[in-house]
Amino acid sequence: MKYKVAIITVSDKGSKGEREDMSGKVIEEMVSSWADVVFYRIVPDEKEEIKRAILEASSTADLVFTNGGTGLYPRDVTPDATREVIEKEVPGIAEAMRWEGYKKTKTAILSRAIAGIRGKTLIVNLPGSPKAVRESLETIMDALPHAMDKLMGDPSDCGR
Repeated sequence: MKYKVAIITVSDKGSKGEREDMSGKVIEEMVSSWADVVFYRIVPDEKEEIKRAILEASSTADLVFTNGGTGLYPRDVTPDATREVIEKEVPGIAEAMRWEGYKKTKTAILSRAIAGIRGKTLIVNLPGSPKAVRESLETIMDALPHAMDKLMGDPSDCGR
């Protein structure tokens, strides 16, 4: 079974066509063997636009990846927007990405990325750079199919 994935790139320049979305392409490439991208959008670093995109994406996708807007810059509001639309947080996902990222880049601990659930959709904030997106996804990739199965109601034991 292939999962339905949404990619939301948060970038002021990208939303104006001033920067190519390389991070979104990395996500698509990395999930292509087990997922189909059913939603793709580039939005500016505006909380309400990010929220609208996440809400729209989560109505059709099993898994929503945002990328960008997770740092300390004043316009970095992706985690704030995400927090307002999720019903439950899944802190281990973001903790694992920060921990593994820290091993390579000490500033990875400054990421404010979060992950959570809205209905039966998992929403994960990824960093903005293609390199950080790849490293973060590599960290969590093995856990994602299990998470998706559980969200879809798989009653089997977790201790496989």
